Parts: sequence; structure tokens; C-alpha cells
Amino acid sequence: MSHDTERLIESVRQLRAQIGKRVVGQEVVVEEILMALVAGGHALLVGVPGLAKTLMIKSVADAMQLVFRRIQFTPDLVPSDITGTEILEESGSGSRAFRFVQGPVFANIVLADEINRAPPRTQAALLEAMQEHSVTAAGQTMRLPEPFFVLATQNPIEQEGTYPLPEAQLDRFLFDIRVGYPTEADEVAILRATTGSGGDPIVPVFTGEDALALQRAVRAMPCSDLLLQYAARLVRATRPQEAQIPALVRQYVRWGAGPRAGQALILGAKASALLAGRAAVSPADIRRVAMPVLRHRILPNFAAEADGVTAEPIIEALLAHVAEPSSAL
Repeated sequence: MSHDTERLIESVRQLRAQIGKRVVGQEVVVEEILMALVAGGHALLVGVPGLAKTLMIKSVADAMQLVFRRIQFTPDLVPSDITGTEILEESGSGSRAFRFVQGPVFANIVLADEINRAPPRTQAALLEAMQEHSVTAAGQTMRLPEPFFVLATQNPIEQEGTYPLPEAQLDRFLFDIRVGYPTEADEVAILRATTGSGGDPIVPVFTGEDALALQRAVRAMPCSDLLLQYAARLVRATRPQEAQIPALVRQYVRWGAGPRAGQALILGAKASALLAGRAAVSPADIRRVAMPVLRHRILPNFAAEADGVTAEPIIEALLAHVAEPSSAL
């Protein structure tokens, strides 16, 4: 591992420390957000209200020298509220001309808060931005600033008046990150920190160039053919029409994951290894990211809904069923 990469990993360590000034506990969630950032992907955070999902994302942005924008998704939001709109301006000489005013998507980190509360037409405005890192408006295509990272939040409880994200858009998210309740000790620490005087301010310690350099390092990290095959077998085992699959998949899965899931497994595993200070991927890294990569790419059937079976036990059955490669290097 090069000296420059080691310096970048140290910057990530400082980034974690800065986020920890404001976010108590939730180390796994913060780590998965950083993995997604380093891998160059987007992340969906799902959790009940009050678990600091928005605060977590805002803290990550504050600790980085990047442009941050928050979009509060509501039923009356229209695509131009996200991408931008043309306005008619009159110059001092009396001439008039249209000028495009960029929307909040033109930022490095975009928080799409409660993304499922806007209608599909508005949700779709993010599709091109997330996939192509560009926006087409006013007859021209404009590149978004790099790095570009969408973090969306969603409440799994209150579904009345919401618009569930279609599978095509869910697949654009590298990770589906679940935010759980804090431990008792963490909850006491939260009460102590949030009901007293203000804590230490967050100091930016990470730049956009650092993020881009880490993304390049992830892409350059070696991964053996055995590990590529392992990732492909995990993804293929999610598909009910395949021959060698766990019983839970055949019984409870309607549609399995596509090839983009394999790409996400490898990129996420590389990011996991890099953030741990290792120069090569191991099977443990792939297993580490299997849950956030696959849980939104496996579509349970009606029998699963009737029996209360979610994607998590299906993924656990996959990991137990598909044998790790005996030698990954």
C-alpha cells in the first residue's frame, strides 16, 4: 500500500473521529456510509424517526470540505425543484434572455430526505443524476460536481401517502443501510450530549480530492478470480430459477438480484478492505457487505410476506449455502 493511500486512510480515521463528536454509537452505520462513499456509490438509510439519520449525513458532510445540499421530499415536489429551472431575465439594455438556475442536485453530497414521500416523476429526476452524474435540462446536459454522492433516507413505518421506490431506482443505491435503535449506554450518552451545552464543533478534515483519490484506489485494488466467482455465485443464488439455491430462495423469492449486485459486492468489499488498512480483498469483506448490497435487490414473494420472512434471513441462508473459496489470493 502506497504512502499516499496510507495518508488517505488516516484522513478517514480523522473523519470518523469528527463524526463521533456529534453522532453517538451507530458505528456500523457510519462505517457503511463511508464504504459507500469510498466505493463511489450512493446509499439509502432506512430507519424509524428519531435515530439521527439526517444528523448522521449532515455530520459526514460537515466533516468534509464539500458542497452539501438537503432536499426535503414532499408530495408537491416537482422535478425542476431538484434539477433546476430556466428563468427569464431582463438586462439593463432591455433585452431578455433565459438563464438556467441550478437546483440543489448540483452539489457533492445530496441528502434526499424521506425520498419515498415524493411522486415517481420527481423520484425519477434523481435517476440520471445518480447513474450518469449529469443532469439534462433546458436542452443541454450538464455535468455534476465530483465527487457526487446521494444519501437518501426512508421511514419504514409510516407508509400512508408514500410512493415506494421502484426496483430500478433501488438498484441505483450501492447500499441499503438499516439504522437500528441505540444501546442503553449509547442512549444515555445521547441524552447527556443533547440536553446540555453544545459540544465541540466538527472540523472539516477530508476534501473532495481525498474522496476521489480513495475511489481510484478502490478501483485499482486487486481482486482474485476466485473472489469474483464467489461474488457471482452469491448473486446467482438469489435467483429462484437457478438449480443450486437455498430452500428459502426457492420458497420465498420472486425476483433475485441482477449483475449490478455483483459489481456492488466487489466494490463494497474493496472499500471494506481499504478502510481496514488492507491491500487486498478477502472473502470476509464480501460477506461483510452482502447484507447492505443484497437486501434491497431481493424481491420477496407473497408467501414471504404472509409468513413474515424478510430479505435478511434469505441472505443469511445464501451466505451459509455458498461455500467460500478455499484460496482467495
